[in-house]
Amino acid sequence: MSISAIIKSVQDIMRQDAGVDGDAQRISQLVWMLFLKVFDSKEKEWDALSDDYTYIIPDGLRWSEWAEDDEGITGDELIDFVNNTLFKTFKDWQLTETSDPKAVLVKSLFEDSYNYMKSGTLMRSVINKLN
Repeated sequence: MSISAIIKSVQDIMRQDAGVDGDAQRISQLVWMLFLKVFDSKEKEWDALSDDYTYIIPDGLRWSEWAEDDEGITGDELIDFVNNTLFKTFKDWQLTETSDPKAVLVKSLFEDSYNYMKSGTLMRSVINKLN
């Protein structure tokens, strides 16, 4: 399946969600999800190339730990996790001028991002399409 076909099918799923209103919100929703997925892949790559790589994304928040399993959390549990654990952690992250620039990048992305989706079941469908 081509990337444009995947994006179109993801947008079709998001159109069914009461919380996502318009293309701007769909794009914003897609950006943070794709960012986490790609960043997790890059971290695995950096870890494989280095004997002492320290993951930026904390345990439990990496895409591969909560989103990769097609049968993973869904429904209200997924919405609660995304809103009250994932977003809260990144928005509340305390960084200093000595923090890893990658952590600063992650925090800056989440500072201006929101989870617009209200249905954890539809969100699970989007996640599975992205996987």
